[in-house]
Amino acid sequence: SVFLVMTNPYAHIIEPLDPQKPDHKFFNLKKLKDPRYDQLPFSIRVLLESAVRNCDGFLVKKEDVEKVLNWKVTQSQTVEVPFRPARVILQDFTGVPAVVDFAAMRDAVKKLQGDPEKINPVCPADLVIDHSIQVDFNRKRVGSHNFNLWHSYDLVSHNFDILYIYKFKLRSFGAGVGGIEAEAVMLGQPISMVLPEVIGYKLQGTPNKYITSTDIVLTVTKHLRQVGVVGKFVEFFGPGVAQLSIADRATIANMCPEFGATAAFFPVDQISIHYLNKTSFDIDKVHFLKVNRSCLETYSCSPVSSITVCVCVCLQQGFKGFQVAPERHDVQVSFQFNGAEYSLSHGSVVIAAITSCTNTSNPSVMLGAGLLAQRAVKAGLSVKPYIKTSLSPGSGVVTYYLKESGVMDFLSQLGFEVVGYGCMTCIGNSGPLPESVVEAITQGDLVAAGVLSGNRNFEGRVHPNTRANYLASPPLVIAYAIAGTMRIDFEKEPLAVNSQGKEVFLRDIWPTREEIQAVERQFVIPAMFKEVYEKVEKVNERWNSLKAPSDKLYTWDPNSTYIKSPPFFDGLTRELQTPNSITDAYVLLNLGDSVTTDHISPAGNIARNSAAARYLTSRGLTPREFNSYGSRRGNDAVMARGTFANIRLFNKFINKQAPSTIYLPTEETMDVFDAAEKYQQAGHPLLILSGKEYGSGSSRDWAAKGPFLLGIKAVLAESYERIHRSNLVGMGIIPLEYLPGDSAESLGLTGRERYTVIIPPQITPRMTVDIKLDTGKTFQAKMRFDTDVELTYFHHGGILNYMIRKMSQN
Repeated sequence: SVFLVMTNPYAHIIEPLDPQKPDHKFFNLKKLKDPRYDQLPFSIRVLLESAVRNCDGFLVKKEDVEKVLNWKVTQSQTVEVPFRPARVILQDFTGVPAVVDFAAMRDAVKKLQGDPEKINPVCPADLVIDHSIQVDFNRKRVGSHNFNLWHSYDLVSHNFDILYIYKFKLRSFGAGVGGIEAEAVMLGQPISMVLPEVIGYKLQGTPNKYITSTDIVLTVTKHLRQVGVVGKFVEFFGPGVAQLSIADRATIANMCPEFGATAAFFPVDQISIHYLNKTSFDIDKVHFLKVNRSCLETYSCSPVSSITVCVCVCLQQGFKGFQVAPERHDVQVSFQFNGAEYSLSHGSVVIAAITSCTNTSNPSVMLGAGLLAQRAVKAGLSVKPYIKTSLSPGSGVVTYYLKESGVMDFLSQLGFEVVGYGCMTCIGNSGPLPESVVEAITQGDLVAAGVLSGNRNFEGRVHPNTRANYLASPPLVIAYAIAGTMRIDFEKEPLAVNSQGKEVFLRDIWPTREEIQAVERQFVIPAMFKEVYEKVEKVNERWNSLKAPSDKLYTWDPNSTYIKSPPFFDGLTRELQTPNSITDAYVLLNLGDSVTTDHISPAGNIARNSAAARYLTSRGLTPREFNSYGSRRGNDAVMARGTFANIRLFNKFINKQAPSTIYLPTEETMDVFDAAEKYQQAGHPLLILSGKEYGSGSSRDWAAKGPFLLGIKAVLAESYERIHRSNLVGMGIIPLEYLPGDSAESLGLTGRERYTVIIPPQITPRMTVDIKLDTGKTFQAKMRFDTDVELTYFHHGGILNYMIRKMSQN
């Protein structure tokens, strides 16, 4: 740090936060005395501060600072700047693979005669284990519901393995990037990003007293999807912002992958300061306000474009049809459960989950759910026992204030017992449904429904047997669970008829915002946060007692089915290999629009008839021990076999949803992995054809690593989700994009052709290349390497290869 200050040309603007505490310093950007600074959106000022603070004349240069200051001009010029996040935060779906990658990278650096200890985070990095719990329906009886939590880790064979390689001193990260790119950031590599356009989103008005925060969040998300903000920053401003709590704002920001923006930004205001005080954050308010005084002013900059929306949104209900033929709308299938007979139809709710990190850390909606549950129980309402209900808060504080306010018992009586803390149903860890329910769904080809308070509901993500999944506020999750169906108009139809024969409507039990806020003021207090968080690192004695060896290299256990040394770096040399054209590639899959990372690399259960199941069986495991793809993300053999293994994947080759494809040389239909293996054995490169928004959804490293291991050299799509495109680049896979107006349909591509992608000796960002088919047809596409840095990664065969070569140098 001392060296950086000595070489930083902006060291003269450093000043202490508090003259009485001269060791705490910051770069006062006002001292730049540049009139352009006051015209920058607040989110761009964050980039500017990072560039100024990290300016060393090497990784971040003075001209980079100038590019950011000149944002009003450069935003429309595809100008590239480096960004060095101060911290890295990894959830376990990206964090565990990162730790495994680091262990493998140490081996690779050692083989190249380098120092393996260079593979170690140089910035603070936190790994949060919140994706590794799933709801098990059959472990404990609570009221009339059977459920409990099932840790996705095998505590003996997995946790010890993981802790062993935690010797990398993982300690956090800011901007939304893929885990592959985050690994490079942890090793000191800046993110290369194109200066974005900033969209101002003005909020005004006052929410209706019956509207929840989740309703506002989902309305904003829908609106931004319609507007189109992919790759842009979105800043929220206007008088309506004051109506949103910090938890509300966090929920909106966490929906960034849903509406495609790079960042959703709320400038710091008095509500932010109040939240820090409320949660017992140790901070000097006066000096924090001094540093952030510009953020407390009225929004004064001029974004290129802005959007205005009222926060007084309304609920929308009604039967959506589920793409079911009208004559089949009323199909019903009877089944037995716990000795009683029930029936399912299209739209029947079989999963109701109050889940997800942001919604379930928001006191207003959680207490709202509790108050609704209290009134529902007192009104004599209940939830059918076959519906899989669960409550998985994002924080232990939630349990604390639900109990203190007296609503927890009522939640439990409706089946919403705390089953653990984590993402659970939102990430696809909903666990199994009762066999009789699954049989009824299958027998009637029913569109069964899941309703969850999460932020992701992509096809095939929540559960393979729920084809319709709805995002809703926690109180609405309970309401739909009581109703037992999504096919209800709450305005006109009762939730249910109680034991006295009385019709009970949603309006009879729905709490107002004022009622919820009164309970929140009384029971959500700073002492709760302090008490819960002080115990976080002390309460798990078993975890704390584990010992990690101090070896420089990890000793891979050949018997482990959870952790395996990945083959990413096999055969890696110090010398660069010149990229060659892709010659006579076969198309492995011919896909349509909106192929999500869940389609590409599912996180949920491992089907018994899948390639991954056959592998695990060969290792001596029984189906009960298969666990989920998410839990096996440290084992490339499982994850490669799980690539494109989502049962909701629609492949045009076979014209139906299935994790299968056609091996074109023999016209055999087989699992995607098996086909890819045959192509690789024959020495054939592979290609993926897709439509718009390829790779949308959650960031998932294995959605790029898996295709790499299948031998896929390029993807040809109409457009890409931002992070997934960078992950493809990070693994050395070429993201090809059709030229405007072109598509597989307009070009007459069937996918049965063989493709040759001509890669010239000199490559430039976003350059157009020729693609020749074995039919004689030639067309052009854009190579989506957006920056010179990405081209450098491509020449190295990916960002991790680049880092290994860099770290191997003396």
